Amino acid sequence: MRKILLATAVAAAAFVLPAGASAAPSVLTVDLDRVLSECTACRSASASIQSQVQAGQARAQALEAQLKPEATALDAAARALNGKDADAALKKRANDFQARQQAAQTELANKQRAIESTQANVQQQIASKVVVVAEQVRVRRQADIVIGKNATLASNPANDVTAEVLAALNAALPSVSVTPLPQQNRPTGR
Repeated sequence: MRKILLATAVAAAAFVLPAGASAAPSVLTVDLDRVLSECTACRSASASIQSQVQAGQARAQALEAQLKPEATALDAAARALNGKDADAALKKRANDFQARQQAAQTELANKQRAIESTQANVQQQIASKVVVVAEQVRVRRQADIVIGKNATLASNPANDVTAEVLAALNAALPSVSVTPLPQQNRPTGR
């Protein structure tokens, strides 16, 4: 009886695990931080976005330089009133200043949103291509799974396919569109 059970167990194991197959899953790792910092498209997009950030900062400084003298003058004029009501001319100057200040804030907020949207667009393009490339490497290597190296506590360096994924990503995605995400058509409510 024991021999029959043992033979059945061996046959079942042979059926489940083909000859030469390992019981442990084959796991590949990718250092995504390295991929995202070294890929050609990533570097190019990062430089472009950084230039947009610097342009936004320069614009903010220019707007502040334009508005600050007038803010100082309006503040001095208000203090000079010693609690009295402002005349129509001063009120108009203050209202005009507030409108320019609000327009500047709106402009800067729009620039910030455009930069954030551009970053999101770049990340989407790169992430989708990294997934495709990692899947191709997984299939070629006949692995069960590819995981981020940062998500592991320990891994075999021989299973690190970062260089392979990086080379394939550079070939498959030499550049990305460094533009804001396309606007979604939103239905107008009535």
